[in-house]
Amino acid sequence: MNVNTVCELGRGGVSLTSMAERTLGRGGTAAAGAAYVFLHYALLVAYLSRAGDIIGGELGVPPAVSTVGFMAALTSLTYFPSASRLDQVNAVLVAGVVGSFLFLLALAAPGIDPGVLAKADWGAVPDALPVVALAFVYHNVVPVIASSLEGDTRKIRNAILLGTGVPFAMFAAWDGAILGRSAELLGGRDDADLLKLLAQTDPAVGPGIQAFSLLAIATSYIGFVLGLTDFLADALRLPTGGKNAGVYALTVLPPTVFALWKPDVFISAVDTAGTFGVLVLFGIVPATMAWGERYTEGRTLATSRLVPGGKAGLLVLGGLASAVIARETLQLVLPAS
Repeated sequence: MNVNTVCELGRGGVSLTSMAERTLGRGGTAAAGAAYVFLHYALLVAYLSRAGDIIGGELGVPPAVSTVGFMAALTSLTYFPSASRLDQVNAVLVAGVVGSFLFLLALAAPGIDPGVLAKADWGAVPDALPVVALAFVYHNVVPVIASSLEGDTRKIRNAILLGTGVPFAMFAAWDGAILGRSAELLGGRDDADLLKLLAQTDPAVGPGIQAFSLLAIATSYIGFVLGLTDFLADALRLPTGGKNAGVYALTVLPPTVFALWKPDVFISAVDTAGTFGVLVLFGIVPATMAWGERYTEGRTLATSRLVPGGKAGLLVLGGLASAVIARETLQLVLPAS
């Protein structure tokens, strides 16, 4: 859909706004834009509050100081370097994420009980879906990927598959390691923090978790800042992919202020972003746009369909996202029984 929009408009770097205008009309564009901004702001708030907490704890400075310092450093890193230099820096950060992850996995994996992994609590799946959806969000950088790869659909598909396949393997390995030792770590309890218990088994685990968390936040922060700046520039009819100081300020200052106001908002921001941001924006909206793109009479596609499944696939995607959102909304509205 992004490549089709680029071909039709004759310019690169188009964001969700341009795609929605072609397929959903003015009302759909406004709804999609609101969800996009909400998701990015919610996650930037979460990243800033958590980074401030980690850095403040390690350096012994107030969280407000470390939050502002992290924002200033990472925003400068995103704003000033050239695109090629930023790619190099981001590659170093990603290497750090992978390295710290492998270090933690080596510490956590010994002692796994396969019998524990054979057990499943399917009733817990619905509550986990918003966070799972959030964990695998990549859609916000698709316009950047499509532009960087010059609309080559084969390269775009491979980049997306590889970019989601690696995190999936990491999540599966980590979940297997930590859950495989849950019986040992919990010791009969059911309300303890597994990460804190794991850190008590080896003094190297705690610093490893902090390093991995901070590096992962840094790479995610860069991606979401780039995505939101491109979106805001496109919405304001400014050139995308540029270095507009006003757009960057509009991107980072509101979530920074909120993170300073509510420094303990990380968990609630993540859960809210997963439910009402990711599942709306990257569950319902893409299915609706793809439907309009494919099945509106008279519309011509510039590229072949990259996602199979036809109408049934789009209905399943949008329906599942809608069901999870409805469930989470009812839980918020209705008192717990």
